[in-house]
Amino acid sequence: MMNAKTFKDVALLALRLIIAAVFINAGYAKLMFWGPLPEGMTMSANMVYLTQFLSIVEPLGGIALAVGFLTFWAAAGLAVIMVGASYFVYFVMQSAFFTGATGTGLDYVLLLLAGCLVLMACGSGNWSVDAKWKR
Repeated sequence: MMNAKTFKDVALLALRLIIAAVFINAGYAKLMFWGPLPEGMTMSANMVYLTQFLSIVEPLGGIALAVGFLTFWAAAGLAVIMVGASYFVYFVMQSAFFTGATGTGLDYVLLLLAGCLVLMACGSGNWSVDAKWKR
């Protein structure tokens, strides 16, 4: 049987790894914006630059979360990205609140934001680089 402290460490590790996987994948998906835009896609130059920036910082933040390195700051940076994404998804894309057949909704973005906030509040747990540095 697992004690409460060990359970908390397992839960924080799982949360870190899941959020990290999402952000690493999201950054990887944006790498196509370093070349010519896909056929039929139009974006302003500022949006292309923002997407290129996100293709770098999302995977870096995800890797930092995965290993538990500077977890508070990595989660804070990713939370800021999710605040911007929530504005974009809800107001610019006019998406619904809940994800459905028509596409991703605001609920997905808010779930990632909440996970980042939990990591900011609770830290990375004992199974992280941060915990090794404190010892």
